[in-house]
Amino acid sequence: MSNVFPDDFLWGTATASYQIEGATQLDGRGISIWDTFSKTPGKVVGSDNGDVACDHYHRFPEDIEIMKDLGVKAYRFSIAWPRLFPNGDAVREERGFNFYNSLIDSLIEAGIEPMVTLYHWDLPQKLEDAGGWANRATAEAFADYALACAEEFGDRVSNWITLNEPWCVAWLGYSIGVHAPGKKDHSLAIAASHHTALAHSMASRAIKSIRPNSHVGLTVNMTNHNLENPDNSELVTLNALLDSNINRWWIEAMLYGKYPTNIIEYYGQALSDVLLPGDQELLKSKPDYLGINYYSDSFLRNPRPEDLIDNGPGIFPFPQKGDNSPPAHLAGSLTAMGWVVTPEGLGNLVSRVHRDYPEIPYLMITENGSSYEDVVESDGSINDVERTSYLVRHLQSLQKAVAAGVPVKGYFAWSLLDNFEWAEGYAKRFGLVRVDYKTLVRTPKLSAKKYKQIITANSAD
Repeated sequence: MSNVFPDDFLWGTATASYQIEGATQLDGRGISIWDTFSKTPGKVVGSDNGDVACDHYHRFPEDIEIMKDLGVKAYRFSIAWPRLFPNGDAVREERGFNFYNSLIDSLIEAGIEPMVTLYHWDLPQKLEDAGGWANRATAEAFADYALACAEEFGDRVSNWITLNEPWCVAWLGYSIGVHAPGKKDHSLAIAASHHTALAHSMASRAIKSIRPNSHVGLTVNMTNHNLENPDNSELVTLNALLDSNINRWWIEAMLYGKYPTNIIEYYGQALSDVLLPGDQELLKSKPDYLGINYYSDSFLRNPRPEDLIDNGPGIFPFPQKGDNSPPAHLAGSLTAMGWVVTPEGLGNLVSRVHRDYPEIPYLMITENGSSYEDVVESDGSINDVERTSYLVRHLQSLQKAVAAGVPVKGYFAWSLLDNFEWAEGYAKRFGLVRVDYKTLVRTPKLSAKKYKQIITANSAD
């Protein structure tokens, strides 16, 4: 797999603050919703939490050396909002700013470009206490936070992502309740969907107001919905609603200032209650790029009753991230998360996005990866053949799309390190690098070595 991707293609890897940093009670960091959620009995597998995680807060120089050896050109990491502003207000914690300044400077010194995600789910608990993302004021606070980050780090950071996977923020956090803050209220999820869309555009304008040459994007999780029976009119209607709910909502908000018509009608009064005059213009913001997180396709068949959520005017299934029910011939191709492996879906998805939204200048694959049950061999090596195959096959799919003219400018493997996998705790491993959670020793896996070979083969001399 060489000499196919452009010479300036941005090869990277990605992490998120709560999943790797640890040090949750050090240097003035405030409490986040994930601190609260993970310490609520029954919410996280094994009662795990991010108090220590991978201890990246203290070990980031070692992790940068690992990235340098991999040959990655960029590192996508997120800033913990409560590390900078413990209560989500205007009161700064300088020790938090110092940490990220040190991380950014060290990355640049190592020849690795920092790509900063401003929000990867660790909302200050004080903001959640006031309503969280269901409260419009959180979007306004987020814009202020984005401005402060641009002021502090924007002289060295040129690539910004406002929010990571706002669908998960809204629906897993406020409707299904399997992620922080663990609410189960459909109307709250609709409000959060609107406010995260507002937050992206407000933050984008804030960054551009003082760093006009910055590249600002939004990262969304997307999937291809495959219909078991395309002649079933109910499934066709359901598919269109799911596509608007998951794939189209945030993209069309920022491009056009409005949401897909079918979902507006479906949400009805719950959406009308949070829309204010002038929101159409507030939602609009021309993106420099779109970040796409892709893990698997989904397969839509007649929903089981237990998969449905009562939504007043009818029933509406909201599958969890990556949750799908594959046809029989794919049932044996599942990751440890139970997600079906569909490499061709990545190329299909970016082709669809470019076709439907040609006004987006370029795309970035900001997450793509897989979880498997790794086995440590007697010599200490981790021959994660399945993850390596997943990586290669997805990059081959992406390669075809790029060769066909789809403007994909970068790929960030998820994840650099095994880490705290949200509600799954430490039970699931996505890393190219194994972390021994007792000793915190890092060990590159076979997939890391393969990724290094791919980057080397596709890099300009």
